[in-house]
Amino acid sequence: MATTTKIQPRALVRASGGPRYAVALAVDALGTGLLRPFLLLYGVSVLRLSAPATGIAMTVGAVVGLVCLPAVGRWLDRGARSTVVAASMLVRVLGTALLLFAPAGHVWLFATAALFLGIGNQAWPAAHAALVATVAHGRERDAALAGGRALRNAGLGVGALLATACLAGGTTALQALAAVTGLAYLAAAALAWSVHVHTHPAAAAAAAPKGRDDRPAPRMRALLAANVIYVFCLTVPEIALPLVLVTQMYASPVWSGAIFVANTVLVVTLQVPVTVLLSRFPRRSVLALAGVVLTASYLGFLVAAALRHDWGAPAVAAVSVLCTLGEIIYAGSAIALVTALAPAHVLGRALTRFQLSTGFGLAVSPAAITALAPHGPAALWGGLAAATLVSAGAVATERDQGTRLSGCCRRARAGS
Repeated sequence: MATTTKIQPRALVRASGGPRYAVALAVDALGTGLLRPFLLLYGVSVLRLSAPATGIAMTVGAVVGLVCLPAVGRWLDRGARSTVVAASMLVRVLGTALLLFAPAGHVWLFATAALFLGIGNQAWPAAHAALVATVAHGRERDAALAGGRALRNAGLGVGALLATACLAGGTTALQALAAVTGLAYLAAAALAWSVHVHTHPAAAAAAAPKGRDDRPAPRMRALLAANVIYVFCLTVPEIALPLVLVTQMYASPVWSGAIFVANTVLVVTLQVPVTVLLSRFPRRSVLALAGVVLTASYLGFLVAAALRHDWGAPAVAAVSVLCTLGEIIYAGSAIALVTALAPAHVLGRALTRFQLSTGFGLAVSPAAITALAPHGPAALWGGLAAATLVSAGAVATERDQGTRLSGCCRRARAGS
């Protein structure tokens, strides 16, 4: 079993792409936090669209953004890295510009803006992971990916808090938020592009094992399928818990807000330490452990739902900490496992396929959760627990050739 050593902050920043790139990530996350939670409100309040039309436009934008991912993967596999990251930010500049110039009542302009924002939001995770995988390796790479996620959550949280404080200004404030978001994306794109990170696909292809085709490893198929279920944990604090607390347990909405804030704080503070702590174990085992922890939390929510009113909400809040821990373990191991499994010359396509499964899971989870919830806690939490446990089993039983989170025992992409 590999031992772990402390990763210094300076080394973590270097492994993440350097100081300029870290600032780009922070600025991009701040801009997204300013607008993303209030995009629906912008369509309804500023552009005077109906809520159903606004919601459909946002959904279509997110789905079409997923359709663009294969092209992003091919672009990454041609060697681009920082250019793709910058492009994912620039396309969102176009989206926010359309929001600013769209006249009231023009649903198609709003839909186009949502499309550009969706493309950028879907392309960014794969492009960022590919850039980090190019400049860092092994345990440092995994810690850098975890650090990027923590930084992004912090930026999203700060942006959302600033936007909430500005909402009292009405329509004018929402338009100002859109303008600031566009400027933030533009600044982030310039910083990301200035890093000038690229790779040489011909050299990567020549170094690939003989007889390997251009597809990501076949053993990723179960991982991609399981990821669709795993990713439900990201929407539990945003959708499932508020739905259950307010409509079924009749608790104050304050509980939902407190749980969401606690989730953000825990992710920001624990993502890197937990990822480094678990770096002594195989990535695949850690990802399976995440499924077990998430399953335990869902069963905990089931028990909490059976408690009387006075104890139900505090119990849900307590169990949400366990759910957040499962989310942290999942986020720290899943993308790291993909980067370890994929041959270097098809890393971009592997990452975009993983993002495709993530985006699909995020797209269907609200509908699945809201469909299960009316049938009672057993249907919702029991269903999620069973599906997640099956997914964890599928991840654990796939062939494991021993690649570890630390990456220092076996260098090549020779296992999981």
